[in-house]
Amino acid sequence: MTGSQAANFAKHAETIPAALRNAVEHWPDKVWLDFSGDRRTFREVDETSNRIAHGLRRLGVAAGDRVCSIFDNHADGVCAWMAISKLGAVAVPINTAFRGEFLRHQLADSGGAVVLADAAYVDRILEVAEGAPELRSLVRRGPGDGSSCALHQSPFDALVSDDASPIQVEVGPDDLAMLLYTSGTTGPSKGCMIGHRYVCNMGWQSNRHLGVRHEDVYWTPCPLFHLGAAGGLIGTLQTGSNMSIYPKFSVSEFWPEMERSRATVVMLLSSMLNFVADAEETEASRRAFGQVRVIHGVPFAEDVQATWKRRFGVTYAGAVGYGMTECCSITLRDLQTPAPPGASGRRFEDFEVMVVDGEDNILPDGDVGEIVVRPRRPGIMFQGYWRRPEATIEVNRNLLFHTGDIGRLDAEGFLYWMDRKKDYLRRGGENISSYEMEVAFRAHPDIEDVAVHAVAAEGPEDEVKVTAMLRPNSTLSPEALCLWSIDRLPAFAVPRFIEFRTDFPRNGVGRILKYELRREGVTPSTWDRQASTLAVRRRAGKLQSA
Repeated sequence: MTGSQAANFAKHAETIPAALRNAVEHWPDKVWLDFSGDRRTFREVDETSNRIAHGLRRLGVAAGDRVCSIFDNHADGVCAWMAISKLGAVAVPINTAFRGEFLRHQLADSGGAVVLADAAYVDRILEVAEGAPELRSLVRRGPGDGSSCALHQSPFDALVSDDASPIQVEVGPDDLAMLLYTSGTTGPSKGCMIGHRYVCNMGWQSNRHLGVRHEDVYWTPCPLFHLGAAGGLIGTLQTGSNMSIYPKFSVSEFWPEMERSRATVVMLLSSMLNFVADAEETEASRRAFGQVRVIHGVPFAEDVQATWKRRFGVTYAGAVGYGMTECCSITLRDLQTPAPPGASGRRFEDFEVMVVDGEDNILPDGDVGEIVVRPRRPGIMFQGYWRRPEATIEVNRNLLFHTGDIGRLDAEGFLYWMDRKKDYLRRGGENISSYEMEVAFRAHPDIEDVAVHAVAAEGPEDEVKVTAMLRPNSTLSPEALCLWSIDRLPAFAVPRFIEFRTDFPRNGVGRILKYELRREGVTPSTWDRQASTLAVRRRAGKLQSA
């Protein structure tokens, strides 16, 4: 099958079971999954997922039921996902870091009937099971003693039936495939209802952007509960490529793993991109020079992209585009059309992307406002928030999905993301992007992590506060950091307040809860430039130390 034939084939498989059936028809004995040497062909995944589906049916799972999973990265997790889809049930992958209320909320809110879990996470589930009244069965993968509780418990091996016959359930493109929970930075996380057509289109978007070919090996350490892993899995299922998933990211093992897997397309998350780019050269990295054709991830600073190209012979380095769980990617960056500096991708035929003012009036190119979106085809966005009709209506005001992000569009259709709407600041009559400020402060060698946010002031505008974590053994003072920032920021953005902390309030996936920092405001340990001995003056539009 040629690349163009594979792309056409991918666009016409609009359910997960259909995509797997087509892959088995075209490439039955080609290896699809590679988990550190545990390799499974398309046919093997198909047969194993049939066996698991029959086992789930014995547990009473039917179309529309929610099946939760708390799995590390392994082939059984992917086979279970395929099995859930074949039954017309709804997969609910849960972050393996969750415990306590974070875990209970998603088990209870989803109304999960069954939870599949690696043995390491079973005790966490049992601790909160009483708070998830619709949960009736727990399937444990790995050793365990089957501790007594109200849940029916069974081992994963017993779930895998001897019956590998096809599952006779009709699954449609608009049927619910997954519940993917948002991060919940301002309240309890919400379940995004994701249909089969959305999932399949997500894979097609990934293939289009990255130019994934049948002969490619797509490698990632991304956890199975992450949307990025789902996109890579569906994309490689559509093109017949190999998907290699590593258990857990390691800088020292990265290049040996590149050699072992023969990876050509790589997805990393966040600081992983920087860690590999900054690591010392090794024999393995030298031998693998030029092997990786594409590296992508978010966020991916342009100087780090340049490092990957120079040091490792990568052809393309960058982010896929701009998007979120509710709408996947609404802009794309492709290999053939270089994006301008700072652009988050370009509009394409799937979505109308606009920037609006506070009353939803469409703004002209170049003006800053909220990013809103509307699909041009059915089923390629989320279907709403699970059991939250009011929240669904709120974000879809005036027939537009409101992203809650601030940005601007240029005349060529390139989108420039600037900040979360609630994190945008205004000082000295100027708008300030907390994101751009954080990028600037992260460049300081003593800064481990940072959050820039507003604090209430006497007048109508905000004051800017920098809350930062220092690297071990740093002796940096707030005054010295402020002086450093004066040469790197416009005058209106130089912070009045600086506070150093050992950690931040965070949600279950590690994101900083800025609303808590804003609520705390000026604490007893906050340094105040105006109350300090630091003297500054304004000259030529910027602040200078006096």
